[in-house]
Amino acid sequence: QVQLVESGGGSVQAGGSLRLSCAASGYTGRSYCMGWFRQAPGKEREGVAIIDRDGMTRYSDSVKGRFTISKDNAKNTLYLQMNSLKPEDTAMYYCAVGYALNLSPAYFGSWGQGTQVTVSS
Repeated sequence: QVQLVESGGGSVQAGGSLRLSCAASGYTGRSYCMGWFRQAPGKEREGVAIIDRDGMTRYSDSVKGRFTISKDNAKNTLYLQMNSLKPEDTAMYYCAVGYALNLSPAYFGSWGQGTQVTVSS
């Protein structure tokens, strides 16, 4: 049973930074892809950034150049460094474990509870 616990969300002004963390347990970290997704009120959940077991990454166009995904295999922890935040980045952010380097939520079967990110203008 995979367990994922996100932390690090909060409220910041536009242009600010946050770092999200996701502590994972119950699986072998190198066997899967891990990713960050977000969902704003009234919108569908969307992929933000994915990293595979070899460290290859994939980003959505809306965050490319501003967000960086990374992981610490020894700690089984996933990170998302978010810089130059914009009001449109406001959403609930979820950590997930899946099986493809793909931004579609359909490829991810285990999810955390989420952490809220709010960016004010």
